[in-house]
Amino acid sequence: MYFVEWLTWFAFTESKEERDAFDKQDKKFKRKVIYESDREEEIEFAKKPASNTPKSRGPVYVYNENVLEMRCGMWEAKRGLISILSLTIIFMVIGDMYNVIKSIKILVLLAQNYQGEPYGERLFLASFFFIMGVGTLWLYLKFGLRFTRFEMFTSRHLLIRFNRITQQVYLHRPNYCGGIVTLPWHGVTSSGSDKKYATAGGIGIPLSLIWSPPFAGALHPEFIHIGKAANNFTELQAEWEFIRRFMDEGPEGLPRPHITSHFPWPWQAFTPQFEGLTHYFRGSSRITKIGLILISPAFLIIGTGHWLSLMLCWKPRWPKIIREAGLPGKPIPALTTIDDHPPHIQERLRENAYLWEARPGKRPERKKRTSTRRRKTEIQTSTPEKDIPCETHRADRP
Repeated sequence: MYFVEWLTWFAFTESKEERDAFDKQDKKFKRKVIYESDREEEIEFAKKPASNTPKSRGPVYVYNENVLEMRCGMWEAKRGLISILSLTIIFMVIGDMYNVIKSIKILVLLAQNYQGEPYGERLFLASFFFIMGVGTLWLYLKFGLRFTRFEMFTSRHLLIRFNRITQQVYLHRPNYCGGIVTLPWHGVTSSGSDKKYATAGGIGIPLSLIWSPPFAGALHPEFIHIGKAANNFTELQAEWEFIRRFMDEGPEGLPRPHITSHFPWPWQAFTPQFEGLTHYFRGSSRITKIGLILISPAFLIIGTGHWLSLMLCWKPRWPKIIREAGLPGKPIPALTTIDDHPPHIQERLRENAYLWEARPGKRPERKKRTSTRRRKTEIQTSTPEKDIPCETHRADRP
């Protein structure tokens, strides 16, 4: 579930050697050129009303007069497959070590009352399962554990918290995804503010919020997805308008969202598998619907892995200063800057800062293409046809 966030943070902190190797391997890849006028336009769109029917589809964990806390993350609802693969490897290691302990116990009993029984086979099995178990564990700890932690042995959810009093936004993420960040509400842009900022019409993708480097404070943009996957752009607009009105105008007049518990109930694992699929069910053909029904057991398997993942993670907890932000007499959290990161991360962020810089001024207008070909004014016909009058009839013609 944290895969996209991890990849994003890796792109922000990758070394020059790794970036040059990627550019050399994929020469067709071109970075999008951004102008200052583009960012100003996005911010202006984000300040305008986007929908007349604001509504949050959740999941929402905290909602009161001052705080709105929601789930975020790109593929958080699709977690489960990595958990199943990880648990399979873990159980394989446990099974190998169990066979090793069992074989050693038998060998000890034979040594205590040895009466000439053969023990070579049992010694071979103990050695074989020991090598397999230790080898598999070493490979898993070295290469696989980092991927397991995308879904297990980590925070149960990625969270985003909006605070009206401080006019700040807080992101709760593991350190390998960028850590906990404090951002200003002013300067945020959204994929729900206008259709041209939504990816693929908003279908199957959650609402996204973006802070450009001047507002993010750490020389790189902050990019986060919020809530459930959308079935259409209207749902993105309604979600964004709910957040915008809460922060700019307050909770008055907004429909109260359903509050979701952090406890890992089974339905919290199985229902998210169908987020963003309503559009495909409604508009697809009968054959497609039958195919979706036939592959429904796959959703059940992934849902089971999702539930196991939820149970093997812990509830995320905010720092005290963020929990008390906005209360009378309590300090306001400082905005995150590059100095909040370790020295080696600061060096990488400064090294890659030029990748996210916007060009000054306004985006130049595209020149209209003019055709150099001469326009045909009349249809040219062959010379013999020109010589024959239209109303003349030859004798050999009917």
